[in-house]
Amino acid sequence: MAKEFNSRTGLTDAEAQEFQAWIMRGFLVFTVIAIVAHVLVWMWRPWFPGEDGYSMLMELNQSINQAVHHTRLT
Repeated sequence: MAKEFNSRTGLTDAEAQEFQAWIMRGFLVFTVIAIVAHVLVWMWRPWFPGEDGYSMLMELNQSINQAVHHTRLT
């Protein structure tokens, strides 16, 4: 007996619901991974500066410049 299709996709209602469930699970997993990644990046380097501004970045820049200058001299 042939399947009875009710949509333009060629899927039965049960198949469409199963497909939609897989899409929703994938979206949920992607969203959780994105949220975790954003939290980790925020912990590593906040997007907005604190009271001292981006002084930490200036110190890093000075350290890199000193290291590059030191390697040029040796």
